[in-house]
Amino acid sequence: MINQAKWICADIACPIFEKEINLKNTVKSATLQITAMGIYECLINGLRVGDFVLAPGWTDYNDHVQYQEYDVTNMLDKNSVISIKCGAGWAASKMGLDEYESVYANHPSCIFSLDIEYENGEKENILSDSDALVYTSDIVKTDIYHGETIDRTIEKTCCGNACEEEIETTLVPQLGELVKEQEHIFPASIFKTPKGEWVVDFGQNMTGYVKVRVKGKRGDRIRINHAEVLDAEGNFYNENMRGAKCEALYIMGGEYEEFKPTFTFYGFRYIRLDEFPGIPDIENFEAIEVHSDMKRTGSFVCGHEGLNRLYSNIIWGQKDNFLDVPTDCPQRNERLGWTGDAQVFVRTAAINFDVEKFFAKWLYDMRVDRKPNGEIPAVIPDCIRRIPQPVSAAWGDSSVVCPWEIYKAYGNEQILKDNFECMRGWVEYMHNSGDEEYLWLGGGHFGDWLGLDSPEGSYKGITDEDLIASCFFAYSASLLVKAGEAIGKDMTEYKEMYKKIRSSVQDYFIEDGEPKCKTQTACVLLINFDLCEDNQKTAELLMKLIRDNGNHLTTGFVGTPYLLHALSKTGNTKTAYDLLLREQYPSWLYSVNHGATTIWEHWDGIKEDGSMWSADMNSFNHYAYGAVFDWIFGVSAGIKVKDNGAGYKAITIEPNPDERLGFADTAIDTRQGKIRVMWRYMEEFIRYEIEIPNGTTADLSLPDSKKHCLCGGKYIFYTNKI
Repeated sequence: MINQAKWICADIACPIFEKEINLKNTVKSATLQITAMGIYECLINGLRVGDFVLAPGWTDYNDHVQYQEYDVTNMLDKNSVISIKCGAGWAASKMGLDEYESVYANHPSCIFSLDIEYENGEKENILSDSDALVYTSDIVKTDIYHGETIDRTIEKTCCGNACEEEIETTLVPQLGELVKEQEHIFPASIFKTPKGEWVVDFGQNMTGYVKVRVKGKRGDRIRINHAEVLDAEGNFYNENMRGAKCEALYIMGGEYEEFKPTFTFYGFRYIRLDEFPGIPDIENFEAIEVHSDMKRTGSFVCGHEGLNRLYSNIIWGQKDNFLDVPTDCPQRNERLGWTGDAQVFVRTAAINFDVEKFFAKWLYDMRVDRKPNGEIPAVIPDCIRRIPQPVSAAWGDSSVVCPWEIYKAYGNEQILKDNFECMRGWVEYMHNSGDEEYLWLGGGHFGDWLGLDSPEGSYKGITDEDLIASCFFAYSASLLVKAGEAIGKDMTEYKEMYKKIRSSVQDYFIEDGEPKCKTQTACVLLINFDLCEDNQKTAELLMKLIRDNGNHLTTGFVGTPYLLHALSKTGNTKTAYDLLLREQYPSWLYSVNHGATTIWEHWDGIKEDGSMWSADMNSFNHYAYGAVFDWIFGVSAGIKVKDNGAGYKAITIEPNPDERLGFADTAIDTRQGKIRVMWRYMEEFIRYEIEIPNGTTADLSLPDSKKHCLCGGKYIFYTNKI
């Protein structure tokens, strides 16, 4: 019935819309359907409806807005009041990289329908309209990037009736996971910095907000700023927040009060108390972590404490950035659904958590935002309007890679059916780009973003962007063929296209068996995407480039996720382990050794001397490099889903132990049940414990051992030490 209601709004920052409900009889059932252009919090008789925070989530509001449905039967009295507080949220905040204007709306508004069925069979529908009264709220300001101001000295005042407005959008039922409050984290310490500022350390970088409990007097102010790290001197550091103020301001109305934001969130580990009544104490503060309510599915523990810490950081990075959309970071004036980050991380994401519903919702927005020519915007939802971004390889390929990986993880053909035309459209976009039919030459790209071989003054690595684009053209075409065949389509045309792309890549980018572009990322892409006729020379070049660079990587966002896979694929798994376990910059463990609790955007976000790599591109909660876990899962533990075994119905298990770890225990809860692979170095042998659920078949290959075909059960094997 919500489509029969009216959108209502008011010309104040955070209005409260109220409507009285006078019941005619005994209620049998009552269902509330509600949403907002912005963010809403709904109360009935002073009690909160549901536990969805930051509802209704972020979509391309110009096209569709999710509405939520709640059973409120037991919340209604004979005389009840429904009260809906609204804030700007993603819809009416100034989102994007420029913050010049709101992309979707200039003010918050809401719409609701309360559908009541009485015991006597009578039905009643109470709809939002101009009969609703508008009241002021204690929230004076709210913004996704800049924070929230709550003033409890403001008396609630009626401003008259709501205004009705026409909003051209479609109301759709909830598509994604609800965003909920998750971990509650109490401070590790509270201290004064060398500058004399009070700072609270929660010991964990996170996404969410702080709940404050405080005694004072009416008019006392609590002003909080948020940061991820301290500087070299131990002072509060927030220059990397760029234009985001990330502030919370509370003005007390009485002697004891509790505050927390309603319509915004922050990325932080530390808070600075710029104003506070009296001497702050640990008991005054509680951090609340917020993310989409995904079920945890993956687990990993080993005998190397640095890797265990890294895995924890990967998990936290995913939780913190999977807040309704897969954001790049949760703290600065960005927090956008960058497609490239999602593409490189999607396989790891689907190991760690059940993200089928999460990605299905985000891919819905991708289908909405894609252009008629197949072009995929750089961020989804597409809110960057004033500063157009490149149509980039590896970013746009998320439209193909993400549906395929989600299908392989969960076995739901509908994800391929829903996204097939979007997948095909992107491949055709690449096919039609540039002068060469079977290469993607020219155009603008992000390149190997943040590659360590970047020239001075650039964020792009030096790998030939035409090579990157053409490699991804081939990769996406190959996945499109697999996706089409999985849902029964004739893919003859695209099989031929793929063959011609692969041949063209070899002719154009490979000479005498190795890449013309001699970078680690070039080698990695050609090997990983099976584009070399013979990998030997390219593998030798990759190994040489690693040695020549002091036995470390130089790859960026494009090459790093595939680097260890390319090494293992060419018989260099020990070198892959060497890079994984390297502790000096640049490495995954460098940040761990420098106190990271999430994944950093840049390998040396904090340098050895404590200085910062940069102020404008230096997030300390950027999940992309956490994609390394799909190598740990797929190569170290050796668990891989066969193309014809989607949903873990058919898998291969080929562990690659390394004595430096001592042991590794890796597991995942799949749609079939739990899969677990554990290997441990014993005095004389390596012991393997393997668990396979009913409904799954596994082809097992152990080092120097016969192959086995396993079905449901628990198994123990031994091999000689490698």
